[in-house]
Amino acid sequence: MVSAKGDRHMGVIRQSYGRGGTRRRTVRRRRNRVLEMGQLLAVALAAIALGGAVTRMVDEGRLTDWLLGAAPAAASVAPEVYSRHFAICSSAKRDTCIVDGDTFWLDGTKIRIADINTPEISSPQCAREAQLGRQATSRLAQLLNAGPFSLAPADRDEDRYGRKLRIVERDGRSVGAQLVAEGLAHEWQGARRGWC
Repeated sequence: MVSAKGDRHMGVIRQSYGRGGTRRRTVRRRRNRVLEMGQLLAVALAAIALGGAVTRMVDEGRLTDWLLGAAPAAASVAPEVYSRHFAICSSAKRDTCIVDGDTFWLDGTKIRIADINTPEISSPQCAREAQLGRQATSRLAQLLNAGPFSLAPADRDEDRYGRKLRIVERDGRSVGAQLVAEGLAHEWQGARRGWC
């Protein structure tokens, strides 16, 4: 016989065993203990996982950056260094040559210098743009032929024309910035600016 008078809200069930003997069983307490054990196990597993992650970050020297909110450092892989002779592109077969002041072919791959925009030579808007475009093209050939350079990644791998977007660097300095300093390029800011 089960009586729940006044005790149901507390989770206590009383059972009678005849002759007035009762045994009190606390169902809710047992259920709570099982939930507490499950929660404790989940917390313990999370702590183990977090400890492993922190240990790995300490081993790799990234913990300080993470704690300070710094961006993760890129893996220190030495960039490939190129040294080729560049001529101005003239034929249908383009392997290693200069297209214009911000585009060139390198070993069969078309590269767009990502940090600049130079005047157009294929469809200039005015005579001044055509003249500056020829100067930028010639100057890029001089700069690339001046010695070894590397290609650093840009914010994305390719543009909508399938050209690889790269920043050309020599001794840690942008070749594109050199063209900007000489007035033959604009710093790329997401849109073309006019030259006329």
